[in-house]
Amino acid sequence: MDAATKPPGLLQGKFIFKKLPNGDIDKTKVVCTLCNAELVYCRSSTSLKYHLNAKHPFANAADAGSSTETPGKSRRQTTLFECNRGKPISAALSDKLTNLLAQWIATSCRPISVVEDDGLKLVLQVATGDPSYKLPARQTIIRKIHDQYATEKAAKDEKMVEVRCVALTGDHWTSVNNDNYLGVTVHLIDASWEFHSFALGVMKTEERHFAEACARQFLDVANQWGIADKICTIGTDSAPNMVAAGRILPFEHFLCVAHVVQRAIVMSLREGGFDVALAKCRKMVRHFKHSPANSDELKVQQASLGQVQEPLVQDVPTRWNSTLEMIKRVRRNRDALHTTLSQQQNHLALPTSAEYEKLAKLEKLLEPCRYITELLGGDKYVSCSVVLPALCHLQHEMKISDDDPAYIVRFKAAFTKDLSQRREKLNLEWLKVMTALDPWFKDLKCLARADRESVWAKLCELVKGEESALQPLGEENPAPPKKKTALLLMGSDSESDEETPADNTVERYKVDPSASLDQCPLKWWSEHTAVYGKMAHIARKYLGTPATTVPCERLFFFSRPYCAEEEI
Repeated sequence: MDAATKPPGLLQGKFIFKKLPNGDIDKTKVVCTLCNAELVYCRSSTSLKYHLNAKHPFANAADAGSSTETPGKSRRQTTLFECNRGKPISAALSDKLTNLLAQWIATSCRPISVVEDDGLKLVLQVATGDPSYKLPARQTIIRKIHDQYATEKAAKDEKMVEVRCVALTGDHWTSVNNDNYLGVTVHLIDASWEFHSFALGVMKTEERHFAEACARQFLDVANQWGIADKICTIGTDSAPNMVAAGRILPFEHFLCVAHVVQRAIVMSLREGGFDVALAKCRKMVRHFKHSPANSDELKVQQASLGQVQEPLVQDVPTRWNSTLEMIKRVRRNRDALHTTLSQQQNHLALPTSAEYEKLAKLEKLLEPCRYITELLGGDKYVSCSVVLPALCHLQHEMKISDDDPAYIVRFKAAFTKDLSQRREKLNLEWLKVMTALDPWFKDLKCLARADRESVWAKLCELVKGEESALQPLGEENPAPPKKKTALLLMGSDSESDEETPADNTVERYKVDPSASLDQCPLKWWSEHTAVYGKMAHIARKYLGTPATTVPCERLFFFSRPYCAEEEI
């Protein structure tokens, strides 16, 4: 329709009179040019404005100040980005974005050069509605990262000033660039009986990891944070250099119990006669993991059998529970694996039915080790007091029965012997006191009756020597799963004896019936601080030590320190 025959418009052309088939204009009806809706017109535009406000608010607002409009032009709803087009963001919002970018780069270990990425700039421009927004420069991000580090360090310093005792864990790690790093974490229970665990640093080490060098590195970190006089314990793995460094340092040294359990598993597998079956599993896993084509064929076969399309897992001696996970997935996908290999006409030696039966029994043996490792690896709840009950539980699970075949007897005997030998190298005196200070395990069923009296005597000596003031009450702290810890309470076949310690506080604590699995140990102590006084402070000192170095190893699992550090 040309301009000469187009019906006249109303409200800047948003409505036009209806044109009849014979060419006449019906001035009692109008048509909306935005949605083609037909409305009755009674020589008043009020109802038309109601229609615009209800159906086309953005179009109406965008043209509110316009005096000229092309009649009959089709309309669409204006987007939020179009409404904000050309409006630069405020300085406060820009600074907030810069701080968030710096935090993201630091915590996720992204390279500083990401601020020069055009794609990231486009995303932020669309998100802010400001097409003129520019990413901050590298130096700005670097400065922000250092400022945030200073702020976070000040907050951590303030938290450590409030406590008298802290525990450290340390672990060395080698990056993909073959650079060596030392990660150190600190663990403490504050005055409110809340458990805290955070990193003190990840430092690059240039010298060889001799015992003296390792000890000096730990002391450097402690002196840098000003906590050398507050460190009670330090936890490391079982490497000989770390063990020797622990003897040099003036702190109580603890070995990672998860490492101890894993080493006992590795040594026992050699004695149990599982080598042939495990070797066949490893070859099958390598066959599929090293070839994307083979892996795709396995997924197709898994789908045809109605199974979950899951990848296989290769076991590594230093990767905890990896052997158990490899066995589980091989057994779950047994049919899919064998069918795929037969279609490929591959001549790999597959496990026999008897070997699959061996693997099933081995899986049952390794399952308690997995749950103990996971229980001891927590860094949000007390774990050191669970060590002796956990080891007692493992020994109970590895008892030889008359129904066990010869290879299971050999595995259990080797595991029990190796674990007992490694247990003796742990700091048992501290672990016994830690166990007694946990209201869940204060019956000391995990110890022989002859050893319990000496533990209470040691605790009496500690109470007599304690001169610190009482601490305020606190809030509830996360606790380990009740189901897991409940299993450890059944680790002995005898009841606790009714000893009579010399100190009245310890005696009242021994017979106190208020502890239960429904309450976190730290929560229990926070509610009984006023009752037990000095003994409560001893509990805060001892229970703050983690059972493993898992919190420290998580630093390397979630980050790549060489990425951001080299650019800064």
